[in-house]
Amino acid sequence: MLAEKQIVPFSGTKDQEESLLKMIAELKDEKGALMPILQKAQDIYGYLPIEVQRMISDETGIPLEKIYGVATFYSQFTLSPKGKYQISVCLGTACYVKGSGDIYSALTKKLGIAGGECTPDGKFSLDACRCVGACGLAPVMMVNGEVYGRLTTDDIDRILAKYE
Repeated sequence: MLAEKQIVPFSGTKDQEESLLKMIAELKDEKGALMPILQKAQDIYGYLPIEVQRMISDETGIPLEKIYGVATFYSQFTLSPKGKYQISVCLGTACYVKGSGDIYSALTKKLGIAGGECTPDGKFSLDACRCVGACGLAPVMMVNGEVYGRLTTDDIDRILAKYE
């Protein structure tokens, strides 16, 4: 049975909202303003939840569906928050051949989230990447940029315990 997807509630602050509204006011009348607005909004919040997309739509007059379309088209944007500890598993060829797919699957089960998601407590987020340039250490994962190599699924609990 599939676990029900748990959503991390939006928790923007008044200061973030004020920064966003000020930035939109400065940029909204410029041609091609949507991309810079989305980039700066993501800088402010760390991601682009629907609440932020609605504020951008309300302030610029750009339809919400267009904002959502741009936010989901470009890989630089994320609709999910990132955890305090950002886990990235390399699924490039060298890592994948050596078992990184199993590590990724084990992490999704252990954390109870899918790729691109964040645990409900905001502690961990999980993503896949294509190559971190450490093929000699395959399979590899990173936690906030710290590289762990020559992994097996048995290593996961030990690594995660460092961040508990």
